[in-house]
Amino acid sequence: ATNGTPAEAEAMVKKAIAFMKANGKDKAFAEIGNPKGQFIDRDLYVFVYDMNGKCVAHGFNPKMVGKDLIEMKDPDGKFYVKERIEIAKTKGKGLQNYKFTNPDSKKIDDKTAYIEKYEDFIFGCGAYKN
Repeated sequence: ATNGTPAEAEAMVKKAIAFMKANGKDKAFAEIGNPKGQFIDRDLYVFVYDMNGKCVAHGFNPKMVGKDLIEMKDPDGKFYVKERIEIAKTKGKGLQNYKFTNPDSKKIDDKTAYIEKYEDFIFGCGAYKN
């Protein structure tokens, strides 16, 4: 399959959290941002925010790192970063549906992300539905 699945996205988040537990956040965030690293597979990549919506690691777009993304909206006007913070605060983990640019097709596609809180960070990975 050319596209990752929600189950593979969840497995990648759990792998990234395990990597951080074993190696610390600096090594983990560097590996998550490594374009040839273990946290990028086809259209799957891990992203990490702090609990205020600031991006601390991103597997697809390194320009996001260090930016406050709390006000980010998808094409339908959904505040998807705010929703991720809410999932992390209320449930600790969960699935989220939104729309995002597919790195392969460069088109806006439906996406399901698995979000999990670890320490004071929100780890996520999304799978495109097309």
